[in-house]
Order: sequence, then C-alpha cells, then structure tokens
Amino acid sequence: MDMLLDYLWAFLIGGAFCAVGQLLIDLTKLTPARILVSYVVAGVILGAVGVYDPLVEFAGGGATVPLTGFGNLLAKGVREAVDQKGLLGAFTGGFTATAAGITAAVFFGLIAALCFKSGSKINET
Repeated sequence: MDMLLDYLWAFLIGGAFCAVGQLLIDLTKLTPARILVSYVVAGVILGAVGVYDPLVEFAGGGATVPLTGFGNLLAKGVREAVDQKGLLGAFTGGFTATAAGITAAVFFGLIAALCFKSGSKINET
C-alpha cells in the first residue's frame, strides 16, 4: 500500500508542476521557452534555500523529473563542488552533477533526428 501511495504523490506533485506550466501558457504571454527556463531557475532557488529536498523526499520522481528537479540538481552540484574545490567548483559543479542528464538528452535527440525525416512546417501553396 505504501508503494501505491508513493506513486500517487509522485503523480500529483508532477501533475501540479505540469498544470502550473499549462496555466502559465494559457493565461500569460510567456513563451514556453521562458516558462521552461523559469522552472529551472525556480528549482535552483528552491534548492539553494533548502525547500526542494524535502519535496523530493516526499514526492520522489514527481519532483525530480520536471525541470525544477534539474535546477535543484544544478544547485546541489555547485554547492558540493564549491565545498570541495572552492571558487572553481562554481563553474564545474553544475556540469558534473547533471552530466548524465545532459548526455541522455543529447543522445536521444540525436537518435530522434536520425529516425525521423525533417521537413518544413510551412505549407507552400
């Protein structure tokens, strides 16, 4: 029963992030790119303040998979690298912490580009 409750909370928290993003698209003039960047920055800020880690403990994948989780991971990586390497860690920590996610995004983007034919979305009449 506990596992089912964990899935439910992950679904609800992740769904809440998505619902907020959809509301921002529908009710504001923000572009999707700006909303995505805002999510990453919000994750960095919430991670730096210490609010995001309890949310991750509570919601699991519902908090780590959205872009706010990526921002939190960036903040955590920078914080750990600064503790270990000093000021140089501020420049390298984010890349070290998120290397697997960035690599996966580039790899699967390449696979998708190889599998599908690109074309113009503009109808030529």
